[in-house]
Amino acid sequence: MQDDHFSHAAPFSITRVRLRQYRSIAAADVELGDLVFLVGPNGAGKSNFLDALRLVAESLGTSLADALDVRGGVAEVRRRSTGHPSRFAVALEFRGPGFEGEYGFQVAGARSGGFRVAREECAVRPAGAAAASGFRVDDGLLTSATERGLPAPDPRRLLLAEAARLKVFRPVYEGLTGVGVLNLDPGAMRRPAAPDPGRSLRRDGANVAGVLHRMGRTARGREDRARIDSYLREMVPGVQGAARRVQGGRETVEFAQDVPGAKNPWRFAAQSVSDGTLRALGVLVGLFAAPGEAYSTVAIEEPETALHPTASGPLLAALRDASARRQVIATSHSADLLDSEDIDPAELRAVRCTEGHTVIGGLDESGTYTLRAQLALPGQLLRTDQLVPRPAAPEPRSDVR
Repeated sequence: MQDDHFSHAAPFSITRVRLRQYRSIAAADVELGDLVFLVGPNGAGKSNFLDALRLVAESLGTSLADALDVRGGVAEVRRRSTGHPSRFAVALEFRGPGFEGEYGFQVAGARSGGFRVAREECAVRPAGAAAASGFRVDDGLLTSATERGLPAPDPRRLLLAEAARLKVFRPVYEGLTGVGVLNLDPGAMRRPAAPDPGRSLRRDGANVAGVLHRMGRTARGREDRARIDSYLREMVPGVQGAARRVQGGRETVEFAQDVPGAKNPWRFAAQSVSDGTLRALGVLVGLFAAPGEAYSTVAIEEPETALHPTASGPLLAALRDASARRQVIATSHSADLLDSEDIDPAELRAVRCTEGHTVIGGLDESGTYTLRAQLALPGQLLRTDQLVPRPAAPEPRSDVR
């Protein structure tokens, strides 16, 4: 496969997610577009869906063992049910600049609390082509491979992390490890921290100062920072912008804010501003800061949290603006955010949980008709609990047990 298939001129995005026995999700098959809103009650499974994406990124970026350990082990990840499943599976379809493909793995638990990679598959091909480069691992054995030089599989590690040394698999690895899932914590964002290289925003936003500083080093980054400041002024009236501040060898964020009677904006440290202001900054940095040469998917949990309802319009505009350059997934409980004619029903994925079983899918026929006929806005249906997934088709018999 030629290297020109893998330029960094376009974003990497996940077009389909299939899950089996993952936390509350017994089975899910979800198609994704450039902008997706996951909507549903608390505890429905929205965070579990995003966690599966985060697990893939962390398992490849660090190790599968570490990713499972921070979640309490494989027993806390695989779904708990009367069927006592012993394994879980994640499978993704993706596309990038000039290529597309599939990647997935199945992890089996052991009575000792350990685990093994029961299966791993990867296929990547030029966009629109039939022939693919790839590999398959079954129970620690490399059962098929199109490329030479693949290392021997390790039953406790994902082979793609090592296969990324080959040029054909490198863009897949970079795209998947570049996926970011954010659950911003204003407390973490307030604390002064040791200087951070700022290559990508951490899940809690704690290194936002480092990311802002890194953005200022390039022309593209400075353009993106100007865009962040512009949306921040709309979302938090009076705030003019944000920048890194270093004091005592530690870094934090300071905000320029208008003060009545003052000729110029005053500077306020992160410790002196509201949760909403910090979260607004974190959301915008997560949307517009690229971790490397290309953009990958970013998913944000409840971006509207702690924001005034009047910020919903600028927030939606920022989400849509960012989705023109990278895939954006957001969970939301906000009827104010969804009160817009600009939201297409195809951008909504409803999430419900009944008796411990999560269902995720596009809107049912009634909800889709209501929105397409402009009889109501998505926010109105959310307020009346009418955003529900269409009935799922019967699941084929699965080997994930």
